[in-house]
Amino acid sequence: MTIMDEVMGLHLGGKLSTGLKNPIQSMEDLSKVYTPGVARVCQAIAGNEDLAYQYTIKKNMVAVVSDGTAVLGLGDIGPKAAMPVMEGKAALFKQFAGVDAFPICLDSKDTEEIITIVKALAPTFGGINLEDISSPRCFEIEARLKKELDIPVFHDDQHGTAIVVLAGILNALKVCNKDIKTAKIVVNGIGAAGIAVSKMLLHAGAVNLIGVDRQGAISRTVEYDKPHWSEFAQITNPNLETGLLSEVIKGADIFIGVSAPGILKLSDVQSMAADPIVFAMANPTPEIDPEIAAPYVKVMATGRSDYPNQINNVLCFPGIFRGALDCGATDINEDMKLAAAQAISSVIPASELRTDYIMPDAFNPRVVELIREAVIRAAVKSGVARTGLVTENS
Repeated sequence: MTIMDEVMGLHLGGKLSTGLKNPIQSMEDLSKVYTPGVARVCQAIAGNEDLAYQYTIKKNMVAVVSDGTAVLGLGDIGPKAAMPVMEGKAALFKQFAGVDAFPICLDSKDTEEIITIVKALAPTFGGINLEDISSPRCFEIEARLKKELDIPVFHDDQHGTAIVVLAGILNALKVCNKDIKTAKIVVNGIGAAGIAVSKMLLHAGAVNLIGVDRQGAISRTVEYDKPHWSEFAQITNPNLETGLLSEVIKGADIFIGVSAPGILKLSDVQSMAADPIVFAMANPTPEIDPEIAAPYVKVMATGRSDYPNQINNVLCFPGIFRGALDCGATDINEDMKLAAAQAISSVIPASELRTDYIMPDAFNPRVVELIREAVIRAAVKSGVARTGLVTENS
């Protein structure tokens, strides 16, 4: 009860406030920050809109946008109830990467209306972080905004999860002396996160990856009502495996769960290949109890902070936006995501990797630093950086 009271107390009045970079203490100050002095700045930006990155909050401001339909493990709780989560996200942006972020919770579930609203808000922001929007609408919203805006649009539930999972898998493979190109990988739960995780792994070199949902393995031999499943089937399951999880898991090197509690049985783990890697990330209750799985698993990871190897998106989104903002990126593309995952994995030297230590601490300052540098390099190389904004001090 004491802890709960402390939690409620920390949220009194919200977790955010605005502040001034420079104090306004005289009429002279007022004339410079507002009328008449501000007109000169407005005219400069009107003549060259890129100057907004230099003379407004745009260069360091991210919108955290949600409709409150898929909040944590709470589901569709609406925009007002979602606000504490979005405020928390904004607080983490500031704490870990110095990024100013503002929560925007929309009272709409209409895909077109959400797209229209975010597009209208975009001039204020250097990036858009979509959060806790239910699938399949989240796919359409992100895809359209990425296409129609000239600033990065990033759905953290998809891509943040995918980046951190890949970072963990890269280090787990080193511990187990396995190769991503030859590993059999089973991803359970083919929703927004599962699809993004799978695509990220494929981009990193995975070949034999099978997606499994309630009805079994996703295969291109089956017709699906869900368009995102049909697309997913075309790029996965090269051996056209069929059956439920208990059948597909046999001989697998890696299990990644973004699904439901207790879905992975001990017998399933025992049927995996030698030295298996299990990422059971259902929250708050994993796909299998880590303590039950421990004797049979080489590397175990969850989404929980009370077990080793926590897969936590806070390792990713502050750094990736820090890098994207600092080079004025117009997109966060696959190369930038891969670079971010590799940067996270590189924080822990190979000599220090252990079965219970494959993920760095979120408070390690090198996490954001290395992600930022890697993301800027990838953005410049892939042609999405506004090169005029990339400087040695960016």
